[in-house]
Amino acid sequence: MTRPLADRHARLAERFGTPLYVYDLDEVDAARSELHDALPREARLFYALKANPHPDIARALGEGLGRPCLPEISSTGELAVALAAGHRGQDCLYTGPGKTAAELDEAIRLGVRRFSTDSVTDVRRVGAAARAHGTVADCLLRVNAPSARGTTAIRMTGTPSQFGFDAEVLPDTLPLVRDVPGTRITGLHFFPLSNAQDASALIDAFRHSIVLAAQLERDLGLTLRFLDLGGGFAAPYGVPGQRGAYPKLRIDLEAELDLHLPGWRHDRPAVAFEAGRFLVGTCGTLIARVSNIKMSRGHKFVVLDAGINAFGGMSGLGRLLPVSVRIDGAAETETATLVGPLCTPGDVLGRGVELPVLEPGDLVSIPNAGAYGPTASLLTFLGRPAPAEVVVRGDLVVSAGRLEHHRVALGGHS
Repeated sequence: MTRPLADRHARLAERFGTPLYVYDLDEVDAARSELHDALPREARLFYALKANPHPDIARALGEGLGRPCLPEISSTGELAVALAAGHRGQDCLYTGPGKTAAELDEAIRLGVRRFSTDSVTDVRRVGAAARAHGTVADCLLRVNAPSARGTTAIRMTGTPSQFGFDAEVLPDTLPLVRDVPGTRITGLHFFPLSNAQDASALIDAFRHSIVLAAQLERDLGLTLRFLDLGGGFAAPYGVPGQRGAYPKLRIDLEAELDLHLPGWRHDRPAVAFEAGRFLVGTCGTLIARVSNIKMSRGHKFVVLDAGINAFGGMSGLGRLLPVSVRIDGAAETETATLVGPLCTPGDVLGRGVELPVLEPGDLVSIPNAGAYGPTASLLTFLGRPAPAEVVVRGDLVVSAGRLEHHRVALGGHS
């Protein structure tokens, strides 16, 4: 962390308190530009709001100077954010395996017309909602491909999943969904990898999906108007580091698409990708304060005012969170267990991590915390306030606020 950045974070922590997330929109712009440059120019790019549904971030990603990111959503809550950020319902791709009739009704009412579907029931529910509003919805069939790797030899076996139609049974399933009233089957959706650190593995995954899409179009008599190849673009999470680099991706993708789907440059099919953490992960820093230092049977515990209630995504995966700490002139380090403030032994951010020697009141910054922060955390557990969120662009504070939860009464109770 550079000193000017640390000074700015310290000033913001003094102004807004801790725990505090700081999101830098200039970094969001840089990530979007990098990814657009790595992908074919004709391709569309969706932003997965699950990574960070802050309206200012969704708005910034939609202002791409002719190359905006469209919203990929999986709830009516995320749809509300997308609309508040200036997107239109028709711009959204609605995904997820558990869409209810009520949320589909709301999504259709608010203008959503493209859905990724995972089952026959899913397609039928989309169709029922569309018919109720006198319209027709475009359905992509999400494909549960046999693996994330492959060449032109398609292995039609796979593992069970709640996501997608198993590729090997699509020939039997397609007749059940092809003519569902209120729907059009307009394309396919793949998502074989997540956070691919190896550029060659990501390219292999996309190649496999392109080949399989072309084979399904040919063998099943589909007319592909839209092909979502998913994502998997890597970015660090809660640790120092840089976004993934994919210098050969555009060339390799264009070659594969030209070979197997030669009309793609003219939107036959339109080709899309999606990204979450790559676009926003490096824009965020979580600032926390050391509340206490204690020894227990020879082990040192550093207690922060932010734990899994503020940065819970990684704890749910059983991973550790090395942190970057700014202390002027500090050179000495020690090993300690980093914990949060919650009354549970599960509130551990790192065991045996190497830290500068800390004192109560010191500020700790967790880098690359722009994805899966507050909304992926145990916000309401023990009733502690949510962390503040500050959005900046340069030295300008764009907005500052925090999420609040309130219990509301429901009608119909006696």
